[in-house]
Amino acid sequence: MSNGTSGQTLYVINPNSSTKVTEGIDAAMAPLRGGSSLPIVCRTLAEGPPGIESQRDADGVIAPLLAHCLALENSAAGFVVACFGDPGLHALRDATRKPVLGIAESAVLTAMSLGQRFGVISILAPSVPRHMRYFGAMGVMNRLADDLPLGLGVAELADETRTLTRMVDVGCTLRDSHGADVLIMGCAGMARYRDTLEKETGLPVVEPSQAAAAMALGQIALGWSHRSGQDEEAR
Repeated sequence: MSNGTSGQTLYVINPNSSTKVTEGIDAAMAPLRGGSSLPIVCRTLAEGPPGIESQRDADGVIAPLLAHCLALENSAAGFVVACFGDPGLHALRDATRKPVLGIAESAVLTAMSLGQRFGVISILAPSVPRHMRYFGAMGVMNRLADDLPLGLGVAELADETRTLTRMVDVGCTLRDSHGADVLIMGCAGMARYRDTLEKETGLPVVEPSQAAAAMALGQIALGWSHRSGQDEEAR
C-alpha cells in the first residue's frame, strides 16, 4: 500500500505491448506538457498483448499492469491506465492513494461536458459489448448516441489513410444518423487522428488519453484522490 508520499511523475501506462501505440499516446501529451511542470512519462506494458481487443485481453493484463504500476509507486504522482476498457482501474485504485484515472471513464466524463450525446468510434465489433457493459455500469447509457466499430485492429491503425477514411465515415454516421454532438476515440492508438477528425466532422473529439491525463494533473494539483488519507486499518 502507498503511504501517501507524493511522487514527481505522472505515469501513463499503455497496457498493450505496442510501442507504436505508446509513441502515439506520448505525442498526444504534448499540449499538456506545455501547461504543467509535472513530468508525464508514457510506458509500455511488455507483458501485454499486441492489442487489447476483447474482454479476455483486458482481463489478462490486470495482474502485470498492477505489478508494473506498484513498482513505480515511490516516484509516481499518479497513474493513467491508457486502454479504453480501463483494465485494472479499480484494482490499482485499491492498491494506491495516488490518483488513478482510466481513459474510458475520463473520456466519457469529458464528452458529457462538451455535448449532450456522445458517440464512440471503436476498433472492432467485439470491443463494443465490453464498452456497453462499462457505460451501463457508469449509468450513462441515456447520453450515449452509439458505439460503432471501424473494423480495424490495433495494428491496422498504423495505416493512416485507411484508418482516417474509416474514422471520418464512422464519425459522420454517428453525427448524422445517431445524433452524436461529441465524439470519443475509443482506442488509445487513434491519438494522432484527432485534429483531422474534428475538422472533417465539425464536432468536438475527445482523445481519451488526453482527457485522463488532464484530469490526473488537476487531481494531483488539488491534492485529490479516490481514497482519503486514512490508513486502511482505520477504514
